[in-house]
Amino acid sequence: MSTPDMDEVSRSKVNLETARIAWRELQRFFASGAAIYVSSELDLVEVAFQISLDNSTQVMEWMDAGQVASVTDDQALAWYEVDSEMWAVVVSPYLLVQEA
Repeated sequence: MSTPDMDEVSRSKVNLETARIAWRELQRFFASGAAIYVSSELDLVEVAFQISLDNSTQVMEWMDAGQVASVTDDQALAWYEVDSEMWAVVVSPYLLVQEA
């Protein structure tokens, strides 16, 4: 059972695990199909938190709106070519990324 205090602790933990990192350092996650793009319209920490709660209803809403999706080949190539820096957080088995 989740409580407001537990939720805040969990969100804080996710926030502490979030880092800026070069896309090139994340290629192995993309290659394994585990890289998930999070639109800049969304809060990366909140998306990671909802995924960790297995809130499939909310995640599906974001996916249907195109705000959360697997990283495409075109995105990966574009980020690689310009050596993009990303915000990233792992929510096993996924790596969530957002343009910094």
